[in-house]
Amino acid sequence: MAEITAALVMKLREETGQPMMDCKAALTEAGGDMAAATKILREKGKKLEGVRLGRDTEFGRIGVYSDDKAGALVEIMCESAPVANGPDCRQFSEDCAKALAAAKTDIADGDALLKEKSPSRPGTLAEQKDDMFNRLREVFKIGRLAKFTGTTVGYVHATGDLGSLVEFEGADAATAKDIAMHIVATSPLAVNKEDLPAAEVEKERAFLTDQARKEGKPENIIQKMIEGRMKNFYSARVLTEQPFVKDQEQTVAALLKSKGMKITKFVNWKLGKS
Repeated sequence: MAEITAALVMKLREETGQPMMDCKAALTEAGGDMAAATKILREKGKKLEGVRLGRDTEFGRIGVYSDDKAGALVEIMCESAPVANGPDCRQFSEDCAKALAAAKTDIADGDALLKEKSPSRPGTLAEQKDDMFNRLREVFKIGRLAKFTGTTVGYVHATGDLGSLVEFEGADAATAKDIAMHIVATSPLAVNKEDLPAAEVEKERAFLTDQARKEGKPENIIQKMIEGRMKNFYSARVLTEQPFVKDQEQTVAALLKSKGMKITKFVNWKLGKS
């Protein structure tokens, strides 16, 4: 059995973030074996986490990763704003997104994602999460997952609670990033008018037509009026119909045309909102 020195205890504390007494107890139980002591601490942490799993996780952050092959967004939930904004949660969210984008098989939920290797440290994402719980004593949960294959770009607001992922065609990644920021700012529902549910569009047309008739407008000009009023409806919901946030003089459609680009799809999230 190796001698349980203060230096050995301190080394385990630095690697795990656990209290000195817990580290000493784990080393004693493990006979001075660092790897075994780390495992003991993780197992004890899992038991405690199991007791706390029902606690509210209303805070968190969105992790993003994108390149010319794939991109991903991952929603990480935790218990408090300070932890959500701290370096551990930030790194974990980024690692989860990168691992999801790089995964060779389909990953349907957080449990499957946690089995992937962590991009930033030895071991799996599950071990990374367990170590975070042991240090911070907060429950972490993986929420929504989104992955696009192809050329993508992602954007997460500085607050970490707003994020988008965009798949596009064309070589201008900088413009695509601007579009991703625009999406977070304006929250469109579809890329093009044709992508909106037909029933929703017809419902709005019927409503506007009824309003025009109540205003006493002649039938022969109602349809022209409706087309004008529908522009506001589309502008609120359709990406390509919106004025570009960085240049209100042109629409997103005009910007994309000038750059020879096409947005094929996007997702836009607000933390905790489905």
